[in-house]
Amino acid sequence: MDVQLCWVLVDHRGGGNGMGIRINGIVIDVNDLDLLAEFWCGMLEVEVTRRESHWISLGPHLALQLVPERKTSKNRIHFDLVADDFAAAVARARELGATPVDEMQEDLWQVWQDPEGNEFCLCVS
Repeated sequence: MDVQLCWVLVDHRGGGNGMGIRINGIVIDVNDLDLLAEFWCGMLEVEVTRRESHWISLGPHLALQLVPERKTSKNRIHFDLVADDFAAAVARARELGATPVDEMQEDLWQVWQDPEGNEFCLCVS
């Protein structure tokens, strides 16, 4: 089973001013670095690439940052994870501690929460 985080990176060099802006990575605020590192490493099949007391980098473009406050509302940004084997991705998500938020939508995606309640979608395509 292969689950991929689909990155859409835009390299826009507007106005000829020489200032290129691009996304270097996505950071998730968390309360338990080890718990969420284990979850996201297991879900995305990536390794920890950098570790500090308040920060863990996972692979080249994802990081976890320790914060004191708990998540209190819906994410404003979330991951769409496309799975080659949807049933295996669902099983892996459950095994790692994720929970479904809703039923399957349009036979294409389902919203889930990681162990701290951060939403993500498991997608068929």
